[in-house]
Amino acid sequence: MSYMEKLLEGVEVEWKPLAEVVKIKNGKDWKSLGNGDIPVYGSGGIMEYVDTYSYDKPTVLIPRKGSITNVFYVDSPFWNVDTIYYTEIDDATINPKFFYYFIKTIDLLSLDTGSGRPSLTQAILNIIPVPIPCPNNPKKSLEIQTEIVRILDTFTELTTELTTELTTELSARKKQYNYYRDQLLSFEEGEVEWKMLGEIGEIRRGTAITKKETTSGDFPVVANSPKSIYFHNKSNRNGETIVIARSGANAGFVSYWNEPFFLTDAFSIHPDKKVLTSKFAYYLLKKEQKKIHQMSKGAGVPHVRAKDFETYSFPIPPLTEQACIVSILDKFDALTHSISEGLPREIELRQKQYEYYRDLLLNFPKPEAAARIHGTGTARRAPTDARRAPTDARRAPTDARRAPTDARRAPTTAI
Repeated sequence: MSYMEKLLEGVEVEWKPLAEVVKIKNGKDWKSLGNGDIPVYGSGGIMEYVDTYSYDKPTVLIPRKGSITNVFYVDSPFWNVDTIYYTEIDDATINPKFFYYFIKTIDLLSLDTGSGRPSLTQAILNIIPVPIPCPNNPKKSLEIQTEIVRILDTFTELTTELTTELTTELSARKKQYNYYRDQLLSFEEGEVEWKMLGEIGEIRRGTAITKKETTSGDFPVVANSPKSIYFHNKSNRNGETIVIARSGANAGFVSYWNEPFFLTDAFSIHPDKKVLTSKFAYYLLKKEQKKIHQMSKGAGVPHVRAKDFETYSFPIPPLTEQACIVSILDKFDALTHSISEGLPREIELRQKQYEYYRDLLLNFPKPEAAARIHGTGTARRAPTDARRAPTDARRAPTDARRAPTDARRAPTTAI
């Protein structure tokens, strides 16, 4: 028998219409209020701070229009505008935080009544069935609700803590990578020879093509986006290629490709491999990504000009040193890329794990009317990997932020 089954053993659960335990209240305009420290809530969250409150008791804010899934629990004075409801909760019957956690299990989008902008009406909200355990014994009912809230508060705290730690780890690894890259690609004056790109390579413009002019195929079409925009049955670039987006919001974005592809609204850089390797040149340009973005011109659609790169200077260390630096940075890039994909997935899994247990704790036996809103009444199974919290998930490597005093001499095993 599970913990919750023991907690609820022999306990009757009554489903009451929301209107019987909660009164939904409209918000008001705030623009005439003075500045202060009381938050003003709209459907998107806190908008401003004022000197007057509309309500000062624990409540659940439910959006009326706009981002209707943004439900908030507030237990301090606040003001709410007309895009979000506040609730006067009968706390002799239902714990306000319990009500909040329960509302979070509702698919509010399915209750949308708006033809354009998402909307929730009081009429549709008022008939939502709300579970009240042990309705004939209010004291025991609130004890059960309080225990469920305690468990979910603990899960929320742990999920938030883990998410913060994983996000901090991701940021630290990116900073570590940038540190090594900048150290490895920094050369003292006179240490190496510098040459302009026009002396040691060429710039080739892409071929204009629209999606309608393409024929479905396997070759990515690369333009002004970090990723391919569609596919074609022909390619006009092959092998190691540095691409610089020519126009638009990503004007100046530097990317590296090592496969056949079709280049359109962008240009490619091809250094003389006897002097400068493509991957080394790519890392040099990527180090200056911010400056390259700032090279864009145009009051309307920003763009960078290929000819501006003809005078772009590159340091030219020996090819053996270039290869060594590229090898180290490739390892760091692979590690950072892996973490950049892995940690967000880990955060997503922890959130799914939390939602699974939340729904399980609030999965009371449902009458037919409640089942129509909540689903079948059977708690969904947690994804296998969502229930499996890795033992080291909250352990950040102790040396993650330590950069060696001489990064250029860093052994590859440090990676």
